[in-house]
Amino acid sequence: MQKDGKYIYCIIASAQDHDFGPIGIGDQANQVTTIGFDGLCMVVSNHPLQRFTVNPENILTHQKVIEEVMKEFSSVIPVRFGTIAATPDEIRNLLQYRYGEFAELLWSFENMVEFNVKANWKNMEAIFKELDSENLQVQAIREEIEQEKDPKIKKEKMSSAGGLIRKALEEKKASEAEYVLKWFREMVFDLKQNKTNRDALFLNATFLVNSGREKEIDNIMTDLGDLYKDRVDFTYTAPLPIFNFVDLKIFPKKWEV
Repeated sequence: MQKDGKYIYCIIASAQDHDFGPIGIGDQANQVTTIGFDGLCMVVSNHPLQRFTVNPENILTHQKVIEEVMKEFSSVIPVRFGTIAATPDEIRNLLQYRYGEFAELLWSFENMVEFNVKANWKNMEAIFKELDSENLQVQAIREEIEQEKDPKIKKEKMSSAGGLIRKALEEKKASEAEYVLKWFREMVFDLKQNKTNRDALFLNATFLVNSGREKEIDNIMTDLGDLYKDRVDFTYTAPLPIFNFVDLKIFPKKWEV
């Protein structure tokens, strides 16, 4: 018979036990409850100890549980996805062993949430035309390609042009991203820029903000949308758990970060 452990979602400050309902990871949506020690709690649900599946559904459920907890608690420290303790006593011992660390994190991130902003250029053909007009090196090599008759040399020049255009595009991404970021810098506590793997995606940023500033964020996004309405599609998501600013690793048997 397979033994159940305790899957850990996050840490909260509470002197009482809580039941968040059948919203946890598992085929039957396991009950999400708390296990506490001296005013600190881990939010958990039952999960087989030796079997854990990494898939988009479980990742989303992990986040959704934390978001549900955030509706009731002003400070929520997410635990890394896929963390399972063997027993309730192991969780209590961990809370006791790292009590000061967890309490400090909860205090430091009181009323803090994340929001994510992505910005995509609408018309890449227009962007590449801008690169041509802005970059003298790109202009020159394009003219050389058009005039070159030798197929081998032309191919080499095209390869060289591709590298120049890629570099110019990355510089343009950075420049436009920085302009957008300036709208937010004075209101955020921290920010992180994530990868922009698509040509059209020039900004993928995550911000750490006070949870009371959602309306201010809405206003900024509205203003940016109006300013860039013919050029950029903006999407943003908030409020989110602070995954990008706290990476809490827990190895219950080793008691280490």
